[in-house]
Amino acid sequence: MREKVRETIATKSWARWTVLAIVSFTMMAGYIVAKEMSPLQFMLEKATADGGMNWTSGEFGIFAGSRGFFNVFLLMLFVGGIILDKKGVRFTGILSCVLMLAGAAVVYGVIAFTSPGPMWDVPLLDTVKRQVALASLGFAFFGIGYEMCGITVSKVVVRWFSGKEMALAMGLQVSMARLGTALALGFSPIIALKWGLSFPILIGVFCVGVGLIAYLYYCTMDRRLDKVTGQVATQDETAEDEQFHFADMKITIKNPGFWLITLLCLFYYSALYPFLDFATKLMISKYGVDAHLAGLIPAILPFTSIVLTPLFGAWCDKKGRSATMMLIGSVMLTLVLVVFAMPSNFSALAVTLMCILGIAFSLLPAALWPAVPKIVPMKQLGTSYSIIYYIQNIGLILVPILIGKINENNTTAGVTDYTPSMWIFTVIGILAIITSVLLLRADRKHNYGLQLPNIQS
Repeated sequence: MREKVRETIATKSWARWTVLAIVSFTMMAGYIVAKEMSPLQFMLEKATADGGMNWTSGEFGIFAGSRGFFNVFLLMLFVGGIILDKKGVRFTGILSCVLMLAGAAVVYGVIAFTSPGPMWDVPLLDTVKRQVALASLGFAFFGIGYEMCGITVSKVVVRWFSGKEMALAMGLQVSMARLGTALALGFSPIIALKWGLSFPILIGVFCVGVGLIAYLYYCTMDRRLDKVTGQVATQDETAEDEQFHFADMKITIKNPGFWLITLLCLFYYSALYPFLDFATKLMISKYGVDAHLAGLIPAILPFTSIVLTPLFGAWCDKKGRSATMMLIGSVMLTLVLVVFAMPSNFSALAVTLMCILGIAFSLLPAALWPAVPKIVPMKQLGTSYSIIYYIQNIGLILVPILIGKINENNTTAGVTDYTPSMWIFTVIGILAIITSVLLLRADRKHNYGLQLPNIQS
């Protein structure tokens, strides 16, 4: 009977695509807040008399990396994964949206209503301005909800699209997230220069609030579906053999494919996302792009992936070859970073490189995230995603702090030499290539099915 109920829900095409639209919008709102401060670095580092906050590159790096502080140091991602597997997607999704909204509101309040203030000693970090510390604290709380929302949305998509258009659905969800990134990167500087530094953050708070309302609607729809189909258990798996047990995690932990996907996620995103954090100022300093337009060049990357990620996802659904696509994406990422490290500094090259990087930004995510359920059982999926996100967050904390310090040490008379930091990104990209090759070999050895189509006949 339970299998009949689940089959009935899964075959309702209108229901699963509506669910995808709702959760994708909620995640997009989180991505807007996650990246809206990145293109404002040049304004944050201006003197207060010029409308800035007098931050340093190192302090901006601390803020950019703070999103993962609690997730890593307080193990909140593990907690989120356990909550997801135990309490289900309704409870966890609402909790994550509330945390995102609260954290974003704190960041807005700090930037809008506080001055840089005195210097504070922050444990494990450095002596930073009070404003930087408070904004980082709010961003860290936002990060708890942001990552929890990410694993929740991933599990929602897997539940509704397993055995169907899962890679296409994940590709569309990623495209919506990339749209949030693109809007933040492209328009935050324009909005901030016209209406003030805090106004883009206020817009982000509003978007997350709308995302929370949208997710509440998903929950009501989910309950109605349960009632219509006569399902009286929770919205997650209910059979005893599908219940999450801690002892089952040893199967996943012993799985080499799981760890290779986790490491690939770490290296790929540790090179890509921190690069985006500093890309707007790179366009201004190295390529001479006007500050009003500098954010639009990094925005090419997510805008490109908005179109391509669903297409690559549909290819994975019908043709397979996910492991090969991950390898190609890692190679393209690394080659682009190598060229960015070169002395060439004309803006047309930067635009071309961002377009190529947009393809890499589409290839790997379209193949990677749908590959996880092929290696991990559904009942462990939330906790497994939390482990992947946890390790990814280690890189997303440490790399921005490292790059911020390196850029600060290589800045003379206001001009930053980005060559050392770009070579660090390149080394991380090479590690992603090596991991992709090992994953391809592991798939052949252990028959994970990464090269097989997702749609089951």
